[in-house]
Amino acid sequence: MTLQQLKYIIEIVNCGSINEAASRLFITQPSLSKSVKELENELGIEIFIRSNRGISLSADGAEFLGYARQVVEQSELLEQRYLNKTPSKRLFSVSTQHYAFSVNAFVNLVKEFDQDEYEFALRETKTHEIIEDVKNLRSEIGVIYLNDFNEKVINKILKDNELTFTHLFDARPHIFLSIDNPLAKKKSIKIEDLEPYPRVSFEQGTYNSFYFSEEILSTLSHKKNLLVSDRATLSNLLIGLHGYTITTGILSVELNGSNLVSIPLESDEVIRLGYIKHKNVSLSIPAKKYIEQLEHYIKEYKY
Repeated sequence: MTLQQLKYIIEIVNCGSINEAASRLFITQPSLSKSVKELENELGIEIFIRSNRGISLSADGAEFLGYARQVVEQSELLEQRYLNKTPSKRLFSVSTQHYAFSVNAFVNLVKEFDQDEYEFALRETKTHEIIEDVKNLRSEIGVIYLNDFNEKVINKILKDNELTFTHLFDARPHIFLSIDNPLAKKKSIKIEDLEPYPRVSFEQGTYNSFYFSEEILSTLSHKKNLLVSDRATLSNLLIGLHGYTITTGILSVELNGSNLVSIPLESDEVIRLGYIKHKNVSLSIPAKKYIEQLEHYIKEYKY
């Protein structure tokens, strides 16, 4: 087993494809496939599961990847310390539901890495895709919420896919709406107050189950419903149509603008925010830093 082989495995996972990894590594696809196969034979495990749809990590492969990343990171630290080598490009991806605090933590992470080269990815996406991204290690971290309604279903899906959920903080539900909305001056809002206004939610595509909804109380019927796929559109509809959405209450002026307000919803519901990761994979340095930034931002917001 060589250090180069470990780097090969990491690059294949980052690319999600042997062909693309071979292109980035400037070697032929057969040579890369042969090197991986030799490593698998030496270790006596199957690192990648191969199918007509491509490749994915096996359970053994996910565990091996965690060790491989640690070895490569330590090797780079030695090279920087004693050979004065330039650190390699940092790679990190996070998938998240549509939360301002996830974006702010990502911004702070990028600022913290004082490096000429890096490749970070932030994916604000659907709940099912977040789980799939982390399962297939397209992202190291996924930011989602659990509550009494979805917890059993989501936890079963996480367990089946060898993923774990780590709790970060609890939030009480709030209503985001325009400062011009007639409800904007209320100190708190009741569910029945919202009946005349359009409810704006993030659509979940093919997996449009209530359990995957980003908004709590999704099973409550409502006469006016609007589905969107991004936060900018959601904000525009809240402002232009006096719509509302139910969320955590963490409102970022930088990201959401100054035309929105956050008002507590009179409800006993608790939103438990946290992150998911693969249980067999050790987090990279950027992933650990991102979690630190999440915790820092949450403390700053006094949650």
